[in-house]
Order: sequence, then structure tokens, then C-alpha cells
Amino acid sequence: MTGSIQRWLRFHHRDTVGFGTLEGQKIRVYSGDMFDDPEPTHMTMMLNDVKVLMPSVPGKVLSLWNNFRALGRSLGLEPPVEPLYLLKTPNSYLNPNETIRTPPCGDGQVAFEGVLGIVIGRSCRDIAEADALDYVFGYTCANDVTVIDTPASDESFRQLVRAKGFDTFCPFGPVITTGLEPAMLVVRTMLNGEVRQDYPVNDMIFPVAQLVSKISRDVTLNPGDVILCGTSVGFGPMKPGSMVEVEIDGIGKLCNRFA
Repeated sequence: MTGSIQRWLRFHHRDTVGFGTLEGQKIRVYSGDMFDDPEPTHMTMMLNDVKVLMPSVPGKVLSLWNNFRALGRSLGLEPPVEPLYLLKTPNSYLNPNETIRTPPCGDGQVAFEGVLGIVIGRSCRDIAEADALDYVFGYTCANDVTVIDTPASDESFRQLVRAKGFDTFCPFGPVITTGLEPAMLVVRTMLNGEVRQDYPVNDMIFPVAQLVSKISRDVTLNPGDVILCGTSVGFGPMKPGSMVEVEIDGIGKLCNRFA
């Protein structure tokens, strides 16, 4: 998607869920469908008066592995031939400012992974790379939370979906920003105020248009679906009580406490 830069968000106010564009500290409320010709209303709300929700309700979130050259080199991995991805389950989705919970079934180390999220705006299946950006609505911040020890806990099967699919393990938001050039973005992750990740999106092995095109050959992508682009060096464990912030200029800052 190309065009003017806008920051879209969903919110809860009293008994109503709404959506609109963020203009400073004010929300311009829209009606209809965020992904299908939404209409601006005459209503505005102050950001401090609402609860900010995850900016879309995805049918699916796909999470990339080994999609950054710097991380691959640090781990001794060869660049993949095709995108390597798994699904984050809907129970893992979490609103901004809500709490990431330690899984009750294990005591392995829980890691943060700051990532860029691609939000799909139009249904697509088997699309060409040259057309792929026409199906992207915008971009968001996400934390692809993972239990580090879980994948290797059974020698017969790497439990990656379980490791990344616990309740509250996929915070994303606070907004979806349209009109950005993703190759110019930088992802920064702070743990308790200390920068742990600071990496350029243009280090991706499969950039945005390639990801959307190649994944659309496998599965139909629908409006609101999110592709997590993978993370880079600096991800690591967090202790209960920690605050994790994922910040991308032009999008904003996703804040979640871990408990």
C-alpha cells in the first residue's frame, strides 16, 4: 500500500470498540471497515480517554525464522532458500500495555524478540512479488515472545509452535502505520530501559515484497493478518517484573510488562 502516512489504531471506550487514525494525542474516529474504504466521522477522542487495543484482529500471525543476515551469521546458519515460518496461535495475541505471563506449565527462560509486523490489507493468493506491496496495509511493532528451552525439550520433535504459542506471547501495536518505506526502518528493543536490539530492517534476507509473495503461494492472506518479519541479534531472556519496549520510528512504541 502506498500513499500518505497514517497511524491507525483500535480502541475500547466504555462499552464500544472503535477505530480511527491517531493525530497527535487525538483520535479521528472512523466508521465501517479499516481495510475496506473506512469513512471518517465528525467524532474525535483523546488518546488518554481510551484503552488502546491490538490494531487488528488477525485470522493468523505468521512468524519468520532466520530472516536476518546478522543473526544467521552469529548462529552459524546458512541463509534459507525459502522463508521459514510458523504460526502464532490466536490465544497468544496481546494488547499493548497488557502483561506477558509466564507459562504455568514450565520454568524455562522466556525471551523477548522485537520485530516488524507486516499487516495485510487485501486478500491475496499466489501473487507476484511486483504486486505484493499493493496488498500490504501497513506496519506495526511486535514482540515474538518465546520460551527458549521448549523447542529442544524433546529430541524427536522441535516444539516451536508451543514455544511461541503460549497465552500472551504475541503482543503487537499500538498502531498500524501506512505509507512507510520498510527498508528505511530500524527496530529497537529496550529491556528495563536498556537498549538490547537496534537493527535495520534492510538486513532481511527476504524483504517485505518477497515475503508476502512467497507466503501467499502457500496460504491465502486476509485483511488484518500479520507477518512477523523475524528478529535479529540482541534478543534474549527477561525476568519477571521486566518491562519490554519495541520501538520503530514512524510506528511508535509497544510496551508490555512480563510477569
